[in-house]
Amino acid sequence: MATSSSKLASLSLIFESLFSKRVWQSAQVLLAGAILCVGTRTVASCLRVMGLAGFSRFQRFHRVLNRANWSSLDASRRLLLALVDAFAPVGPLVMAIDDTIERRRGTKIAAKGVYRDAVASSDKNVVKVSGLRWLCLMIVVTIPWAGRLWALPFFSVLVPSKPYYVNRLRAARKLTDRARQMVRLASRWLPDREIVVTADSSFSSLKLLDAAKKRVTFVTRLKLNAGLYDPPPPRLPGTVGRPPVKGERQPKLCDVLIDPKTVWESLTMPRWYGAGERKIEVATGTALWYHGGKPVVPLRWVLVRDPLHELAPQAFLCTNQNTTPAQILGWFVQRWQIEVTFEEARAHLGMETQRQWSDKAIERSTPIILALYSMVALLAKELIEKQQQPMLVRQAAWYRKDCATFSDTIALVRRHLWCSEDLWISGKPPDMIKIPRPLFDCLIETLGYAA
Repeated sequence: MATSSSKLASLSLIFESLFSKRVWQSAQVLLAGAILCVGTRTVASCLRVMGLAGFSRFQRFHRVLNRANWSSLDASRRLLLALVDAFAPVGPLVMAIDDTIERRRGTKIAAKGVYRDAVASSDKNVVKVSGLRWLCLMIVVTIPWAGRLWALPFFSVLVPSKPYYVNRLRAARKLTDRARQMVRLASRWLPDREIVVTADSSFSSLKLLDAAKKRVTFVTRLKLNAGLYDPPPPRLPGTVGRPPVKGERQPKLCDVLIDPKTVWESLTMPRWYGAGERKIEVATGTALWYHGGKPVVPLRWVLVRDPLHELAPQAFLCTNQNTTPAQILGWFVQRWQIEVTFEEARAHLGMETQRQWSDKAIERSTPIILALYSMVALLAKELIEKQQQPMLVRQAAWYRKDCATFSDTIALVRRHLWCSEDLWISGKPPDMIKIPRPLFDCLIETLGYAA
């Protein structure tokens, strides 16, 4: 059972010219198989669910990942343009960047390392895990049929640890260095759009903020003891020597927090992570963030405290000094959607279940699985708007869902891929539908081995 190009029409228009004709036919089978199969997302699983378990030249499909000549960077650019055109044709674009650990074992995986597990760790207990570290850039958009924000991945890069580069002729790249390259590339791909990038405290780096401030607006956390300064005073005529880069030092934000003279403004946030609407108090100002030997970054800081004293005080920064605290906090809380995407990619798309060992296949397989999240959204949009297929929300007596989730979205796409045009024998749907024997065998095998 091979998929036709009409069933993946939107993806064909986006990616077909990246591949040769022969490689694209194999790539389509793998993409459809990755959407349809459950459990592991190995090449073998994709071939089985597509009815190709008896295909003797199975190595053709492995070569799509480990040998074929196609550019993953160009694929990321095309996917971003398609997502912007489909879900955010106008207005500022909000993006989120963060890293995640793909748990992998095996002596042949050269890029794996030992990293802190941010999900399982706490302030008192640090949990480390062996695997691959991926840095992912996603666009945060409102999905019409879901009625909420989704973070759609389009650009993922492998960031190995420092020991990986010991015996290689390449300098080790920090997480912030890779983030700087990715953000600058995204801004180059969309030169006419205003871009806002949100990130957590791991990306609160002066070098990263200085490199990104000319291209995008960066929003992230700020330490309460950061060195903030006034702008330098005007230079008097006839003054010799190097001009100053900063003025007088401002009070630390931890001191501003307890200062009785601080002016606090009440603000109601419609979304505050998973707590819904929340009332907070904010204080704000502008400053230059400076540290010896590093670039000077102008910013607007926002200090947040909880009037109910349930949350610890926090500080945020924005490289655009003309923004308001409501805008800065509204952008930052959208960053949480990236964590939801990581979790759903593991739950529904089999992330961490692929078994590639070659370096090139590893560099391609996980970004494809993450990008598959966005491809499913694009396919669902085409089915709902162009083919007028209804979005069915799965309900139960013990669980009431008001809007569609990603599980409902991928179910819609799967139903479309499973069905074929020749299944309908008349205009009126009959009570009994005949299906081909190969399709029936695939369905039985898939359901029998579903996990």
